[in-house]
Amino acid sequence: MEEEYDVIIVGSGANGGWAAMQLTEAGFKVLMLESGKGLNPETDYGDHVQPYEMKLRGRGVPPELKERKPIGSRNYAFGETNHEFYIDEVDNPYTTAERKPFWWIRGGAVGGRSLLWGRQSYRLSNLDFKAASNDGYGEDWPISYEDIAPYYERVERFVGISGQREGYEQLPDSRFLPPMAMTCGETKARDRIKKMGRGFTIGRVAVLTRPHNKRAACHYCGPCERGCQTNSYFNSPGCTLPYAVRSGNFTLRSQAIVRNVQMDSNGKAKGVLYFDKITEEAHEAKAKIVILAASTLESTRILFNSADSRHPNGLANSSGVLGHYLMDHVYQVGAFGVLPDAGRKPEIGVRPNACYIPRFRNFKQDKQADYIRGYGYQGGESYTTFEHAYSTPGFGKIWKEQVRESNVARFGLYGFGEMLPRYENQAQLDSDVTDKWGTPVLKIDCELGDNERKMVDDIVDEAEIMLDAVGAKDIAGVRTPAPPGFGIHECGTARMGNDPNTSVLNKFNQTHDVKNLFVMDGSAFVSIGCQNPTLTMLALTSRACDYLVDEAKKGNIA
Repeated sequence: MEEEYDVIIVGSGANGGWAAMQLTEAGFKVLMLESGKGLNPETDYGDHVQPYEMKLRGRGVPPELKERKPIGSRNYAFGETNHEFYIDEVDNPYTTAERKPFWWIRGGAVGGRSLLWGRQSYRLSNLDFKAASNDGYGEDWPISYEDIAPYYERVERFVGISGQREGYEQLPDSRFLPPMAMTCGETKARDRIKKMGRGFTIGRVAVLTRPHNKRAACHYCGPCERGCQTNSYFNSPGCTLPYAVRSGNFTLRSQAIVRNVQMDSNGKAKGVLYFDKITEEAHEAKAKIVILAASTLESTRILFNSADSRHPNGLANSSGVLGHYLMDHVYQVGAFGVLPDAGRKPEIGVRPNACYIPRFRNFKQDKQADYIRGYGYQGGESYTTFEHAYSTPGFGKIWKEQVRESNVARFGLYGFGEMLPRYENQAQLDSDVTDKWGTPVLKIDCELGDNERKMVDDIVDEAEIMLDAVGAKDIAGVRTPAPPGFGIHECGTARMGNDPNTSVLNKFNQTHDVKNLFVMDGSAFVSIGCQNPTLTMLALTSRACDYLVDEAKKGNIA
């Protein structure tokens, strides 16, 4: 007879890992189910693999990998050494509405996308949590910045966020490790852009600049997306899951494909049904509390596939909004140019970070007539990555000297724009298509709206203006955004709210309909802001875990 756990957590990414650490340390017996396989950093991470050791020398993706992972292989981080970090899309398909592409990037290993993320870590402010009050569109979050601020700090203390205090109202300061240094070109850009009344700071990034929590400082080797053997950037296998293991209360089962949440006769969750990926055998795991942290869309898919006579439209979906209000960031638009006077030779090493320009549109005195909400920029000088070497002619010793002596550097500003939460942007089950294990997949119907398209033009126009002010030459704009999903910040399909008629979760990530069922990932977002969402997800998860522990002790959940 299978053991019953206190908690089952579905998903081992950033949020699942945090929940496992916090709950096991609180004394809960936790079972974690992860669809991907476990990795050995010594053999499966490629952070120190050299180009000459790769089949295509690190410049391309072998065709056989693209065949199994046609969307994942489009991601900038995908490569020969880390392709197993991504899910097999042939076995795990999804569908999209006609002429509405959605590029869903999914993790395929223990750690999920915490192995692959860009690590940019920014707090939201009340400009974001109370956006509807500011412009009248949509709904406010049921929480304020003041509610979540202590949890931001808790997460930052553990994770280690390097950055610079600036005092920006729209981008609250975090608890920082020492900031990474800007290049000379970026320092000049900062000074000129600040004269325009706009902020400019080094990126706030979950990469250590000094030893922290028994993890080593980053040594600037560069390819973070291949895995980090020193755990210098935050990821669940190297940072949170070891604490869960040391508690003695943690069990991990990898290659476990969860189909649905199982319910008892009293209307409570009693566990989950999952398939062993290797044997394809079905298993039921039992627990007093179930947490879905499988990522926004996958958690939503599990809820839909958990429909029963009590919940015919999907578990915890009495409101009818499950799957709706899907958001991602407006992505892959901006401008770049060339700085002819960088002021110094390139360094040895690659800084795993960029610079950040916080939102300035529709903030304080700036009110745009054409659109609401706003955007921020990430980017900076690409000098230390020797990008100019690709266009420098020659070879051998002379070529190397030209590359090192060159004072030409590329400078780019790329926008991350807020996508409005719209009911019609949705993910529902496709009853005609199943995955390898016979489970219905998602059909995603999502596209940018008029507000986002108007924002794109402004993102590019303002990037070109700032680059000109910085002194860049040969400026070129990028005006065609990537399809939604490619920003890898999908959020919103099980939104939180105070009203059970218009939301799936309460303000503690607990489903309104099933008291012992929680969703701890980006599903909970009411609006997305323009900042990278992972830090906020982690803070929400930590807050939800505090609530879960307190309610469980009172006997209000199980």
